[in-house]
Amino acid sequence: DRKLFFISALNRETKPEESAEPTVRPNPTESPGRSLDPCPDVPPNLRGVLHVEFRTNRTLQDVRNHVGPLLQLGGRYRPTSCRAKQKVAVIVPFRNRSQHLNHWLYYLHPVLMRQQLDYGVYVINQDGDGAFNRAKLMNIGFNESLKEYDYDCFVFSDVDLVPLDDRNLYRCSDHPRHLSVAVDKFNFILPYATIFGGVTALSKQQFLKVNGFSNTFWGWGGEDDDLSQRLSYRGMFISRPDSVTGRYKMIKHGRDSHNDPNPNREQKLTETYLNMDTDGINSLSYTVREIRKDLLYTFVTVDVQAPAG
Repeated sequence: DRKLFFISALNRETKPEESAEPTVRPNPTESPGRSLDPCPDVPPNLRGVLHVEFRTNRTLQDVRNHVGPLLQLGGRYRPTSCRAKQKVAVIVPFRNRSQHLNHWLYYLHPVLMRQQLDYGVYVINQDGDGAFNRAKLMNIGFNESLKEYDYDCFVFSDVDLVPLDDRNLYRCSDHPRHLSVAVDKFNFILPYATIFGGVTALSKQQFLKVNGFSNTFWGWGGEDDDLSQRLSYRGMFISRPDSVTGRYKMIKHGRDSHNDPNPNREQKLTETYLNMDTDGINSLSYTVREIRKDLLYTFVTVDVQAPAG
């Protein structure tokens, strides 16, 4: 009952900085034992264009106050009025971006709720200060999330990208989907035709068909283009929303330490076809250091076995 009322509070036309507090009200139509009908194809409470700003110094507690009453431990949510069409694991590769994560959680949780998803948020944190491996973290997120729930859709999202339109559904489709097609950093223009970075959605079947991401892209760049090539080699093509619905705002930041451009990325992209069957989910090796359940997310800290030096 608290959840249903709070959903209506989230849908009010209020400034994003305002925190909507839930109020307990009886709902005579809610029956614990009744069978739920499927959620509609188009969620009824979407707002469309959103106001997003990153100037506010948000804390995790601010975000918990804003959306926490609707969530289950581990950043889990499912609609109470209908049966979600998909079970979605939202996977965020992460290291040393706490303020960015606060903004991301503040905006994404209400969007995902209004989209009536049965979802969980998994923040995959790379331990240590070795070379960053974004792609391997996403493979790990795929692997670890499936240990908890039978997800059938996987959305991989950079922590610095927030959607500007909630009609851009975080769902999987018949084709791998590139969601972040119009980012303010690139003047809301798709940089090139085969790009598949930022925020992407793949079904479990699609992800396994290409053996996931490569595990061997250390440092910045190349791993998304490698996945794009894998999809092409397996006869799949990329679908996208239009450039209005697919708008995103990026949190401005400098280059992270230990994430310098990968000098081998161009050469590795010439070897995708040769390596994709042996470099991916089937060769994934890592060690879980800690799994921490917050109300807002499942935080998985992992040793990705970064090369020395």
